[in-house]
Amino acid sequence: MSSREPLRLRPPRHRLERRALAWWTIQAVVVVLPPVAVLALLTALIAPARTWLGLSLGVVAAAGLGYVLVMPAWRYRVHRWEATDDAVHALSGWFWQRSRIAPMARIQTVDVASGPLQRLFRLAGLVVTTASAAGPVRIQGLDRHLANDLAESLAARAQAAPGDGQ
Repeated sequence: MSSREPLRLRPPRHRLERRALAWWTIQAVVVVLPPVAVLALLTALIAPARTWLGLSLGVVAAAGLGYVLVMPAWRYRVHRWEATDDAVHALSGWFWQRSRIAPMARIQTVDVASGPLQRLFRLAGLVVTTASAAGPVRIQGLDRHLANDLAESLAARAQAAPGDGQ
């Protein structure tokens, strides 16, 4: 038996960029607005079903408003990341939280991706691919300059790490 204490997993240290809150809020509005608008239009146009459609509109609008108000802050509170000399660690999710760790020696590719909405908020996502069947480690909501610098750093560290990545 070794005298060394076992390693303990701790949450990653870094939060995402605060601008991710606005990005997630806009995403939520884009998801919620179409069904609310369709139900509102149907409620206005179909008189015989106005009561049921109006009730449906109220339920969908209330649930959608709750989603728009709660989801961004909740995700910001949970999502974290960290890159050390040994591994990349990301924590994500909101009801079901997922902690993913990729050892440097297992990293195959590091990509930076950002859609139009992310670019509007000067954000980007980092995708760290390994041979794992669980898929890549994803860190969404980083400052785009930090994401580019982190991608370069991780690629260099992965190349230098002895093991599978070489």
